[in-house]
Amino acid sequence: MQGSDFFFVLLGLYFHRINSTLCCEDSDFKLQGDYILGGLFQIHFALNEDTPSIHPEDLQCSRLNFLPSGYQQLQVMRFAVEEINNSTSLLPNVSLGYEIFDYCSRTQNFPAVFDLLSTNGSVPVRNTIREYHPKIISVTGPLGSTKTITIAPLLMSSFVPMVTYGATSTQLSDKIKFPSFFRTVPSDKHQVGLIVRLLRMFKWNWVAFIGGDSDYSRDALQFFSEAIPSANICLAYQGTVTRTAPEIDEMIDVIDDLQIGVIVLFAEQSDVTLFIQQAVKRNVRNKVWIASEAWSLNQQLLSSAGIDSIGTVIGITIQGLGTLPGFKEFVSRTMTRRKTQTCPSEQRVSPMETCNQLCPQCSGVTPQDIINEDPTYSFSIYSAVYAIAHSLHQALQCSVNGCSGSGPVYPYMVFEKLKKVSFTLYGHTIEFDEYGDPSPYYEIVVWDKTSPELFKKIGSYSPQTQPEFILNKNLIHWHTNGVVPVSVCSPECPVGYKKSQVGHHECCFECEACPNGTYVNYTADPSTCNKCEVDEWAEEGSSYCQKRILVYLDYTELLSIGLMLSASFLISISAAVAIVFACSFNTPVVKSAGGKMCFFMLGCLTVSCCSVFFYLGIPGREKCLLRNPVFVVFYTACLSCLAVRSFQIVCIFKMAAKLPKAYDFWVKHNGQWLTIMSCVGIQVILCAIWIGVEGPQPLNNTATYEDQIIFHCSMGNEVAFNIVIMFVGFLSIACFIFSYMGTDLPKNYNEAKSITFSLLIFFLSWISFLTAYMVHKGKYIQAINAISVLASLYGIVFGYFIPKCYIILYKPEKNTTAHFQTCIQNYTQRISSM
Repeated sequence: MQGSDFFFVLLGLYFHRINSTLCCEDSDFKLQGDYILGGLFQIHFALNEDTPSIHPEDLQCSRLNFLPSGYQQLQVMRFAVEEINNSTSLLPNVSLGYEIFDYCSRTQNFPAVFDLLSTNGSVPVRNTIREYHPKIISVTGPLGSTKTITIAPLLMSSFVPMVTYGATSTQLSDKIKFPSFFRTVPSDKHQVGLIVRLLRMFKWNWVAFIGGDSDYSRDALQFFSEAIPSANICLAYQGTVTRTAPEIDEMIDVIDDLQIGVIVLFAEQSDVTLFIQQAVKRNVRNKVWIASEAWSLNQQLLSSAGIDSIGTVIGITIQGLGTLPGFKEFVSRTMTRRKTQTCPSEQRVSPMETCNQLCPQCSGVTPQDIINEDPTYSFSIYSAVYAIAHSLHQALQCSVNGCSGSGPVYPYMVFEKLKKVSFTLYGHTIEFDEYGDPSPYYEIVVWDKTSPELFKKIGSYSPQTQPEFILNKNLIHWHTNGVVPVSVCSPECPVGYKKSQVGHHECCFECEACPNGTYVNYTADPSTCNKCEVDEWAEEGSSYCQKRILVYLDYTELLSIGLMLSASFLISISAAVAIVFACSFNTPVVKSAGGKMCFFMLGCLTVSCCSVFFYLGIPGREKCLLRNPVFVVFYTACLSCLAVRSFQIVCIFKMAAKLPKAYDFWVKHNGQWLTIMSCVGIQVILCAIWIGVEGPQPLNNTATYEDQIIFHCSMGNEVAFNIVIMFVGFLSIACFIFSYMGTDLPKNYNEAKSITFSLLIFFLSWISFLTAYMVHKGKYIQAINAISVLASLYGIVFGYFIPKCYIILYKPEKNTTAHFQTCIQNYTQRISSM
């Protein structure tokens, strides 16, 4: 035998005292039978059990405060036993008896437990439980988790089945510590889950949890604290009910200061009564009270003065029938008979010799008082007694004709059958799972004095494999004129606003609008503004992102069509000019314009003009490379031709006579083409470096407009690009200088005006483009770029070639050798006279 078992045996022998003569044979506490059931009910209670004892004393429950609900629960057990004894199908020809004790203290009721475990007045030491046969085969009760946990080890060590009707602590589901424990009420975790569902349904996230100093409340608080974070509920305050009014007042003050509108009161009836009565005295109003099953059907509390002012009470009740069928008749019959019965004086028991089976106050209770008591645990007690009876029925191998079992029935046999028992009572299936727990089922009630029911059923909850939660909100008459009360630390943020937590409670926060390009996802994280994807956008205060519009210069737009027509027209003009020049190739105008060089220039202009088409449509890598680089290279060729042509005319008229050898070298080595190819080659090399380092490439502009993605081409490496542009600028300046040097030449050879006009258009178009590029970043910047290209090319065609075509076509008299010679002679005479 273990040391702990030996200790309990000695403790039982020390405290145990049996009183075999009780007041009359019809005592509520004892009934003879073939098999005896033990019962523990709290008929009296101490206001404060924490007061230390200064000397040893025997516990006499009858001297304490009377608890009518405990006496009513005792009557339910008696009623169930009588009903079973009268049954012809359950335990036929077998009578059940009971031995009931008043369990008024959680710390001093061990003598009652040892009495139940005794055999012939003592608790023997057995080598095996198979030889242990106490006076009872099971114990029903007590009410309350702490009381149950205190005495359960005494019963568990001998595998005496303990079927409790009101202990809901999850600790009792531990089959290693409590192997022979069963209960007909669900564990706290299911009830807490229902409470959390209610809070979520009504969007109450700022709540207080008030419990008692018991395992019943502590276990519930633990599960509540674990469940509420995922439900976005904050435990604003938690407190333990004490026995002093000042401490309760302090708790009420804290609740009011924190502006808590919902109070979960998860405590035993005695604690709840103290707290509610003090709340009524303090004039606490307009609160929502969530009542646990321990007090949700407390009729005395409902009928107390001032209870209507505290607010709305929503209660959780366990599976039950209300008043059991036949119970009223049983109470009326037995209690009336007892009042007419006279007990001989020699059968009376001295109060000093009681073993907590006396109840002087019980005689003052009327049958109607018992019937009106809280029926919360009535069905639980009733089904607990029936579960034991069915287990005994199986252990005795009973049928409708009788029982065939031979030999004594030990408690452990009943325990083995209890694990497998399954039967139906009034439509409710009674069975136990592997932890000794029943199938959970709850009903939700609301206190309503205006309703005939008083406790009006508004819903139900069955947390099975597929939880079923039903609630009719319309049946609730809220204290706030029909409007659902609000209990939040901070109101919900508007759409698109994130929560910035204030303090350590997640429910207390400030609202901040999410800036442009961000959104808040309330489901994932309501306190963070998430960035939209690259192809999405969101305005300030958004809860989602929208897809950006993809913007580029499409071929079908009117502007694009205009650009293509302009480019096509320019190509056609260039082709027409080439035809005119080819037909008049040997005329002085064509020769003075450059002869073969003109066709080279027109070809470069045509190729440059084709680059305009690459500005349209979705820009790809090829289009980006064929835009500016192509234009720059071939436009450089045109500029170099104009510069060389201007320089060559100046050389003929001004440098040939002064530097004849240089001029001969220029002509002999074909200097004009060498210079042009050199310029083009340098520009090609510069463009190759530009593209090699970082050339133009497709770029999605997501920064300019929040609702658009602009498809365009980047300029690539800015240094290389600037060098390319500088070289074009150098050629244009050189061209301008050479043309300016020939301003005094004969008109037929004077290209200054035409070249200046072309360069002026070039400068103006690109200055306009650069200005627009700095101001505007939309899709039309590409169109402006294409327009600048066309303007530069149109400037050369109309400034350089069209005037010469005009002379060829409409002034043929000026396209003769004689006319050119006359102009030269006039220029020579003017120079000589100077």
